Amino acid sequence: MVNGLLFVCHANLCRSPMAEYAARRLLAGQPVSVSSAGTDALEGGTMHPYAAEIAAETGEDPATFRTRRLAPEHLTSAALVLTATRRQRSICTALAPAALHHTFTLRQFGRLAAAVEPPTEALDDSLAAAVAAASLARGRLQPAPANDDDLRDPVGGTRADFRRCAEEIDRSLRPLATLIAAAG
Repeated sequence: MVNGLLFVCHANLCRSPMAEYAARRLLAGQPVSVSSAGTDALEGGTMHPYAAEIAAETGEDPATFRTRRLAPEHLTSAALVLTATRRQRSICTALAPAALHHTFTLRQFGRLAAAVEPPTEALDDSLAAAVAAASLARGRLQPAPANDDDLRDPVGGTRADFRRCAEEIDRSLRPLATLIAAAG
């Protein structure tokens, strides 16, 4: 996946698909492919109905979405892996240690991307530039409280819980989109 952005959550039913669809909307026109997977996903399932409602707001049809189980090759072929929680980040790096330097929680990466200065000149690989900038910031910034890195799972909740989750995803993705646009 050249210039690939991979979102990972538990079952690939809610958080990672909502992030996938939001990222496609926010990164429209950028040379970035977007996908998602779940650490414990059952292959071929459909998106949670509340998540599908939110995904449909991007203008894409979520009816064709199918869950997929995370595999090592998904991690090693992605330029950036964004997970819903610290636990999933740990699973990803255990599954593919080579992915360590380009794997973050979504909220963590959003904070890091917001803290870096966008490049002043266009680069050939804007996603790689965003990852490199965030990686440098990762070593310079004070760590956030652990719970600030986890994106709460809305499964079992109300439509409003899914909406809050989607809004948090959007807030976390905006700095990435800004950084990629500036680098591109």
